[in-house]
Amino acid sequence: MALAPRFAGQKFATTSAPTLHTLELYLDYVCPFSAKMFGTVYTSVLPLIQEKYPSKVQILFRQQIQPWHPSSTLVHEAGVAVLKLQPSKFWEFSRELFNDAKSYYDVNVVNEPRNATYARLSKLGAKVGVDEKQMLNMLQISDKPGADGSLNSGNGVTNDLKVLVKMNRLVGIHVTPTVVFNGVVENGISSSFTKDQWEEWLEKNII
Repeated sequence: MALAPRFAGQKFATTSAPTLHTLELYLDYVCPFSAKMFGTVYTSVLPLIQEKYPSKVQILFRQQIQPWHPSSTLVHEAGVAVLKLQPSKFWEFSRELFNDAKSYYDVNVVNEPRNATYARLSKLGAKVGVDEKQMLNMLQISDKPGADGSLNSGNGVTNDLKVLVKMNRLVGIHVTPTVVFNGVVENGISSSFTKDQWEEWLEKNII
């Protein structure tokens, strides 16, 4: 959990790095409201933070799977693959995925084989410079039993995805988008927040 700067005395660290304010954005790639928030954050809020608050606040993208959308797991697996292969491309990949998100909505994937969806996601990764073949190899599911006879062996990101799901469950996040500021849910920020509203909120809270 994030630590508010005013409670920095609780922290023991061997470096003198400052304690930053932390905004955590719990987003689902196949949630239209998450897409709306991400679009504003990516195009307007991140540049604003770089300009005015570079040493005061950090933003964390928390991947939130919503299982009532079956493809939610698949698209978030793709995000984890990018984190493993080329983490510096994660935000850029997320922008591309949100821009193409409707093609992964329920109606558009209901008749698509799972590995075919992974293939499309890997091509999307290639658009931002991630190795398409490596990404697909990490994501695809074998149609053969494992060496021990297992039939639910998962793929190359399964164990990492389990950790992310556990983290989100431990703090009780349910729907997206949810914003958490310094460890506390911030209900005042909605997906419809404009650039001006974000700027006003930051001026008030990043002190």
